[in-house]
Amino acid sequence: MKRRLVYGGAGILIVVLLGAVAFLLHVRQAGRDIRGSSTDEFVTTIAPTAPKGPGVVWPAYGYDNARRRVAVGVTLRPPFRQAWLFHAQTLIEFPPVIAYGRLYFATNNGTVFAVNTVTGFRAWSHTSKRCQAASPAVGDATIYVTFLNERPCNASGGDGHIVAYWAGSGDIRWSRPIGPSETSPAVAGDSVYVGDWDGYVYSFSARTGRLWWKFKSDGKVKGGIAVAGNRLYFGTYGSSVYALNAKSGTLIWRSSAQSRLGSAGHFYATPAVAYGRVFVGATDGKVYSFGARTGDLIWSHATGGYVYSSSAVWNGMVYTGSYSGRFSAFDAATGDTRWTFDADGRISGSPTVVAGVVYFATLNGTTYGLDAITGKQLWTFPDGKYSPVVADANRLYLTGYGRIYGLEPSNPVG
Repeated sequence: MKRRLVYGGAGILIVVLLGAVAFLLHVRQAGRDIRGSSTDEFVTTIAPTAPKGPGVVWPAYGYDNARRRVAVGVTLRPPFRQAWLFHAQTLIEFPPVIAYGRLYFATNNGTVFAVNTVTGFRAWSHTSKRCQAASPAVGDATIYVTFLNERPCNASGGDGHIVAYWAGSGDIRWSRPIGPSETSPAVAGDSVYVGDWDGYVYSFSARTGRLWWKFKSDGKVKGGIAVAGNRLYFGTYGSSVYALNAKSGTLIWRSSAQSRLGSAGHFYATPAVAYGRVFVGATDGKVYSFGARTGDLIWSHATGGYVYSSSAVWNGMVYTGSYSGRFSAFDAATGDTRWTFDADGRISGSPTVVAGVVYFATLNGTTYGLDAITGKQLWTFPDGKYSPVVADANRLYLTGYGRIYGLEPSNPVG
């Protein structure tokens, strides 16, 4: 009898072990890299975008509402020399926007600045007494800024705001309470779109601040909202990517990160929309490509580390950095690796392509400029930490730790 019990117990253990192995193999298979195809929801052309409105040069985080992170019509290339330096005294985590001859940006402790692009002199500043971690957006002589909780800046929870400032004076045009927000706004038509830590995405009237609609998602919305056509795209800390109707806020599709052991990847990065695809990285270390029309997963590629970096999309390639310290260029259609570059530290911020050069920074405080076609290093700068550069026709503006540099092209020495 005892022998039967022993045999029976051993059989149950074997079944459990086999089940566990089968489960592990299933999860591993479900989380594998997926290779895409140029025939699945992929268009070979990409419509160029330019800022709208007189005097508007770089209106949003990622340059345009599709968040492609590519400067249009700018020919500046390294090397550069310093024309001026602005000291903000504290962390600037996200880069400025450019309009009306000024750079507009905010520091982590909630001070909003307007700085002259030619001289680097301050035009105005406004102290919010709130924490801040996002780029502004520009529309109709107005600067839209989102805020987190009140100080101290290491606190969690609380409430946030979206504030509309007059671009010329810095006076408040309107302000609305939302959840704590580190979402860089998107302005399209008479709507400004923003998300928050409570999991909501909002559409406000850009002119009056009136709430048009709000949508409840499955987790914190930390990245920016990408706008393409009549659709909004965003990711959440609920491991989902959403597409909404921009006019009504109704759900069009919802997709998710791949399965893995433990929790699925969260989406902190702001999506980039191009070639009929939505490109976005996740904390599971992968870059994902979803069909913009259907939400189907087209390809995924592991990077070896967290992907907080929002992607740049240019010339058929998707550029992304990761916490592995590796910067990669992927084929936009298939996800195949075109080239990689090993930097001097973890990459948290996002790249930008200017005149065929892709710029990014590491948490060790180095900004790199690489040939966007080949990955060859062309230039470095000893400052920068997150998303380092924006540009106009005359200067490259580099965001360092608490500093903004106005850089002009120079000839190589020797």
